Amino acid sequence: MGIFDYFRSKAEPTSASVAKERLQIIVAHERGARQGPNYLPQMQREIIEVIRKYVAIDEKQVQIQLENIDDCSVLELNVTLPD
Repeated sequence: MGIFDYFRSKAEPTSASVAKERLQIIVAHERGARQGPNYLPQMQREIIEVIRKYVAIDEKQVQIQLENIDDCSVLELNVTLPD
């Protein structure tokens, strides 16, 4: 191994390693989505309908997340309201 090989090994990551890392992130995200309850999308639509009765919002402005902490489930609702 020459001195130039030592410097080349610290170059930017290869496209294969970047693709592998991105794929791992996607797989982890999909696994997390599968573990969620099947009623969550319907609940999100119903919550959006109720909010729309009072305020004009877009579906993209509502995020719902369910977290399981120990023996407790926490439903987090974030709504971006217009000014």
